[in-house]
Amino acid sequence: MNKWQIVVMVLISLASSAYWIAAVPATAIPEGAASQARFLKGSYNVITDDFKAVDESRPTAPNNEYTGSPVRVLKGKVWRPENLPTPGPLLVYSHGFMSFHEEGKYLTRFLASHGYTVAAVDYPLTNFFAPGKPKLADVVNQPGDVSFLIDTMLKRNADKNDVLFNTIDPKKIAVDGVSLGGMTSTLVAFHGKVFDKRIAAAISTAGPAAMFTAAFFTSNKIPFMMIGGDGDAMVPFEKNAAPIPQKVPGSILVNLKNASHAGFAQPASTFMRFFSNPDSLGCKQLSKGLENKSGASNDSFMPGLDAAENGIDLSDRTMPCSGEIPATAMKAARQHMFTTLAVYSFLESIFADAALEREAARQYLLQTLPAENAAEVSVTQ
Repeated sequence: MNKWQIVVMVLISLASSAYWIAAVPATAIPEGAASQARFLKGSYNVITDDFKAVDESRPTAPNNEYTGSPVRVLKGKVWRPENLPTPGPLLVYSHGFMSFHEEGKYLTRFLASHGYTVAAVDYPLTNFFAPGKPKLADVVNQPGDVSFLIDTMLKRNADKNDVLFNTIDPKKIAVDGVSLGGMTSTLVAFHGKVFDKRIAAAISTAGPAAMFTAAFFTSNKIPFMMIGGDGDAMVPFEKNAAPIPQKVPGSILVNLKNASHAGFAQPASTFMRFFSNPDSLGCKQLSKGLENKSGASNDSFMPGLDAAENGIDLSDRTMPCSGEIPATAMKAARQHMFTTLAVYSFLESIFADAALEREAARQYLLQTLPAENAAEVSVTQ
């Protein structure tokens, strides 16, 4: 072997290693036979389609040097099961601040393999590549984006020439999201002015919730689950997630012990897998994002939606990452695994066709999951 062949082999090896680190997620296996069985990939082949939806009824606001637009453009993907025999559930997934629509790919692909159609888009002004830099305050427009996505998906569902024709049950629509996406899901599910009555279940994963009082959740009566990590340095668990069972009767709180905030996102199990705590990087990026001059301060966090009569109290204005960041956190692959198990069992407890399947999923979520993985998971109702 000559020196050039050696150089080529070394380059190929380095490229393979780089690809593995950047694109191939780490994997994990839960404890317990029931959890291992529920974590198996579903029977459907998953098809991923790019798509774009344009809401011509609402504008995108100016943002720093960005002059704005008369429409809101939503680009993203649909993950769908191939050859679904009967209509199944629809989940609209919302990404976090300074993130992107594939943030929860570990979850969206899993759900699609089990018969769910999942839609996720880059929100116009809060995604990582937003024009004028990500703008936190645009979260007030994202509930409208979710409703428009539901409109779009149901329209496609009724179109005989569309690949989504007759694949969605309009009575089985849910929302989920991480961080600001979790807050978006909470707003569109419960806010008295903007909630969408077509939504039958809602999940917030590490979403800000300290500002939502018990009165906020009375506008709509649907099943709600909060997933959080008590090691979260960005959206502290004790203020945001822990009070949910007292605020929302019948809700479910899943605590992933020592889990980080950034660990809920897909990149945490790829190129960030070697960080002892992904929040160490996440807090640095978030701090830069909150320096944006486009109106990301607490005073304008939810302009137009933050009135007291809507059950929102902004008196506690603790900034993200203001406390100490734990030195270590739950491995992101395990965080993704437990999040997937919790979301899937929660949705199946509501949407499974058979009553016995719904009850089995509920009992698994409330009892078996925390029993089999007690060192890492607790569930409170």
